[in-house]
Amino acid sequence: MDNARQRERKERLLNTLLTDLFISYRNALRHRRRSLAGAMAVTFGTVALMLAAGFIEYIYWAMREGTIHAGMGHIQVIRAGYAERGMADPFEYVLADDIGARKVIENAPHVVQVASRLRFTGLLALRDASLSFLGEGRDPDHEVGGADSLIVESGAPLSSAMPTGVLLGRGLAANLGAKVGDSVVLLVNKRGGALDGMDVTVRGIFSTQTKAYDDVALQLPFSLARQLLQSGGAHSWIVYLDQTRNTDAVVRDLRPKLTNDLALVPWYQTADFYNKTVRLFSRQVLVMKIIIAIVVILSISNTMMMNVMERTDEIATSMAVGVRRRNILIRFLFEGVFIGLLGALAGLLIGYVLAELISRVGIPMPPPPGMARGYLGKILLTPVLVRDALIIAIVTSVIASLYPAWKASRMVIADALRHGR
Repeated sequence: MDNARQRERKERLLNTLLTDLFISYRNALRHRRRSLAGAMAVTFGTVALMLAAGFIEYIYWAMREGTIHAGMGHIQVIRAGYAERGMADPFEYVLADDIGARKVIENAPHVVQVASRLRFTGLLALRDASLSFLGEGRDPDHEVGGADSLIVESGAPLSSAMPTGVLLGRGLAANLGAKVGDSVVLLVNKRGGALDGMDVTVRGIFSTQTKAYDDVALQLPFSLARQLLQSGGAHSWIVYLDQTRNTDAVVRDLRPKLTNDLALVPWYQTADFYNKTVRLFSRQVLVMKIIIAIVVILSISNTMMMNVMERTDEIATSMAVGVRRRNILIRFLFEGVFIGLLGALAGLLIGYVLAELISRVGIPMPPPPGMARGYLGKILLTPVLVRDALIIAIVTSVIASLYPAWKASRMVIADALRHGR
């Protein structure tokens, strides 16, 4: 018997809720102009949020992928302690040619390629001029990507077919007066401290997004770097993955399989400039969301208050014939949600279309501070961004409807019936 009563009570509550929902929907359509005005405010806010946050999201993506494919990789495998003390004594932290450990990494899920690196400093001489440089030995057969991050402006990229061909950064080549095809001398300290030199050929001149790096950078084939330094190994193994989002999963998978003297460093632990940029822009996006939320709240609240004032007689009559105050409250809340949902859906559609059009054309951007090249900005819409825009639109609509709905539900019936007479 009790179960039947509970079931009957639930059905009655559900029917009442559906009735309130239908009436709210009809009221929103009945007052088209006011509903449209409130929905347009939500639409404008949603579009503004999608475009602005989508542009910043593209900056995040471009910086992240550019940093990874410019040479940092998704994961760096180094000797423990190299990050803290490797610059002072680089040969002490050289990775031995451990075929077993490297095979474990290469066979891990999501791993696309593993490239060896050697870093060193030295002097570069051409005729009577000499300059210090920051050298990096790279394996051209195992490098992935980098076409947008490292541009060979003249000459050709590194190749294992030309083992004595090197690349010079644009700034380094200009300061030295070197051109493609010139023969230059590398002077380095090899293992043991002895000074050694070698004649090499300038195969190409490159530039990256970072001017300071281009002013000192020299890249050469990994085999040549090993021969020159007599290192017997690599300073790091650069691991490239199929997707950046798989970085943490691969690190968790590899840690138990490798010895303790090997450290796995995800890209985001060393991308200091990227991390600071994300923190800065995240605060700006938060302020923008707050401003848009306030605009939407004020617009919908004004619309709902005008609806309450104009429908005072209607509200009083409803309560006089037995409609409960809580149902009046719920109806106005639902009406605000309908307006917000309508505006949000229209905003998502318009925002998506505009994002596609803007991305096809591109937004010409000047070089950021410390960078050598400008870029074409785009709008990148992610599922999280779209979800946040929808949530903000609906939540602000509910908040904006709270006071008008409460005001309508607290009317005194007798006073409300005399309203306007």
